[in-house]
Amino acid sequence: MSELEKRRVLLLGLGNDILTDDAVGLNIAREVRRQLGDRPDLEVVECEEMGLSLLDHIVGFRDLVLVDAVQTKKAPPGFLHEIGLGDLSILPSMTPHFFGIGEALDLGRRLEMRVPDRVRIFAVEVEDPFTLGTRMTPALTEAMPAMVERIITCLDELASTPAA
Repeated sequence: MSELEKRRVLLLGLGNDILTDDAVGLNIAREVRRQLGDRPDLEVVECEEMGLSLLDHIVGFRDLVLVDAVQTKKAPPGFLHEIGLGDLSILPSMTPHFFGIGEALDLGRRLEMRVPDRVRIFAVEVEDPFTLGTRMTPALTEAMPAMVERIITCLDELASTPAA
């Protein structure tokens, strides 16, 4: 199996470790890595970057699963908004990390780089993404197992489905 075949799926957890619930993407990535270990088709990356710098992380993967915090106040903390790339235009005001992922993918394609063909985005509804602190709110902490289970299910689906 070639290196490119091994690097099929990227889980990219975004956030800021010192802003309470904003760290949810990083925490989900850590827990998925703990549960799935060294699965050869999966790479898990925790990232505090945003915008076009995300291109450095996504090149070389067939599939991308991106997880970040969002605060819409239209759903309870821990709710997973599952969105597609076409929905990204509504997100920049809610989270700084999503700003640029669509542009990064478009730039990569224009530069003929190998960027993911399939992208799934999980925007985790959070309670408090602004307070300095290293612990997520109780509601989000309680929702972690279910969120991680859904992300792992998505990763398994992508790994078992051939690219179009």
